[in-house]
Amino acid sequence: MSEFHIGDAIKGFLKKSHLNNGVRAVQIEEIWEKLMGKTIFKYTDKIKIFNKKLYIQTAVGPLKNELQFQKPQIIARVNEAFGETVIDEVIIS
Repeated sequence: MSEFHIGDAIKGFLKKSHLNNGVRAVQIEEIWEKLMGKTIFKYTDKIKIFNKKLYIQTAVGPLKNELQFQKPQIIARVNEAFGETVIDEVIIS
C-alpha cells in the first residue's frame, strides 16, 4: 500500500468532488486584499468564482472602469496565487 500525505489526499478528493468550487470561493475572499490592495478590497462588495469565472461586484463606478482595464492582470494574479488555472474570465458588475 502506498503512503499519502494528508494534504495530497485532500487535494485529490477536492479535484474529484464538486466541493472544489466552494473551497475556491472561500479562498478568493481570503486573498483578495493581498492580490489587489486595500483600496480595491475596501470597495469590492462581493467576489466569487463560478465555472472558471471571477465575478466582482462593486457600486463604485470609477473602480468598475479601472477593473475593466485590469482584467488580464487579475486573471494572471488569481491563477498564479492558486498555482493553477482557476479562472479564465472576469465579470464586473
